[in-house]
Amino acid sequence: MSNLAQRVLVGVVAIPIILVLCLAGGPYFLGFVAIVSAVALREFYGLAAAKGARPLVAAGIVAGFIVNLSFYVQWPMQPPLLIVTIIAAVVLFSLWELFQNDGSPLLNLSATFLGLLYVSLFFGTLIGIRQLFVPAAIPPARILEWGGIRGAFTNTAQIHRWGGYLVISVLAMIWICDSAAFHVGAPLGKHKLFPRVSPQKSWEGAIAGFVFAIAAAVAAKYLVLAFLPLGSAIVIGAIVGTIGQLGDLVESLLKRDAGVKDSSTLIPGHGGVLDRFDSILLVSPCVYLYLQYVLFA
Repeated sequence: MSNLAQRVLVGVVAIPIILVLCLAGGPYFLGFVAIVSAVALREFYGLAAAKGARPLVAAGIVAGFIVNLSFYVQWPMQPPLLIVTIIAAVVLFSLWELFQNDGSPLLNLSATFLGLLYVSLFFGTLIGIRQLFVPAAIPPARILEWGGIRGAFTNTAQIHRWGGYLVISVLAMIWICDSAAFHVGAPLGKHKLFPRVSPQKSWEGAIAGFVFAIAAAVAAKYLVLAFLPLGSAIVIGAIVGTIGQLGDLVESLLKRDAGVKDSSTLIPGHGGVLDRFDSILLVSPCVYLYLQYVLFA
């Protein structure tokens, strides 16, 4: 089977499942993100091992799950659980390394903690975005004020659906941004964007991705995100169009440093989980912070 056929087949199977889980929310979405986060963290630790590090894989994955879980619980419990988990991880991992004699302690701890933050924490914010639309956490009246909406959108079920629509929309924006960057950059790209990390990417492709990401965000606002002000839709699109493309470059930098083409061969035709979700890793925390502390403040 060709690489293209494998990619299409994986998409046909995976996309409907992801859509259903995003819309369902709750423990279903938590479980999905936690599994993806754990696999991606294992792949990250594999990259670190290729550079000679000996990260605490099992302990890091357990701590990563608790970090994910901290974004699922409701305020005011969420910040304390996250802070306690990070502090406990630093203390316990450091003590564990004290009694372990395997490689460089500095390198081992650095790899373990970076994976916990870069993968688990950032994936956790994706759960946090979904949980912002739990009606019990946010009074329906407030979400109506954000978008100036009245009448038909006063039921809590609609608010819950908006959370799923927003996560799906962000994922769609990333896919549209990547597709536009590739299809414009491949035939028209003349100016290299970051040749040291990714020789194929061009400024022409990056600009196309940025424009299409904003266009996709505006379209999502009018199609499924009625609560979202137009200006906020443009902001989210701009985050995807810039941070998303930089996130792809960051993961490429890590793979290049580790001397590998893909983070793993888990997904036929796509590489690893970390390869498929590299953009969302940096997009998600930025969107979460914008929603939590700017739009919904």
